[in-house]
Amino acid sequence: MKTDISNRADIIFLVDTFYTKVQQNTKIGPIFTKIAKVDWSHHLPKMYDFWESILFGKAVYKGNPMLTHFALREKANMHQEEFNTWKKLFFETVDELFEGEYAEMIKQKAQSIADLMHYKLNSPNQRINIV
Repeated sequence: MKTDISNRADIIFLVDTFYTKVQQNTKIGPIFTKIAKVDWSHHLPKMYDFWESILFGKAVYKGNPMLTHFALREKANMHQEEFNTWKKLFFETVDELFEGEYAEMIKQKAQSIADLMHYKLNSPNQRINIV
């Protein structure tokens, strides 16, 4: 029987499992591995902090993910298809590992964040260059 997400260890398990799938995915994996050249030892702890802040309200995340994505959008397609792939992998990973109130909440938060990020990255009114 699956349990709900209840602590940072659960978030670490979720994030590590998810990003392993991302790296193996032919659609969005290359964005992370070849284009952004993500340093996973740096990125994963930030994602642990990000999701712990989002899900449990702990003020542990420091950063602005939009700035990174604005810079990346000039090098990689980050349109609806890429965001749909990201969301599908995320939701599948949550559903494989957990069930409960926080599992549903993290999927809702991920949906909202991804949709807002997609809008901001692809809206003509948001086409600013980050130096």
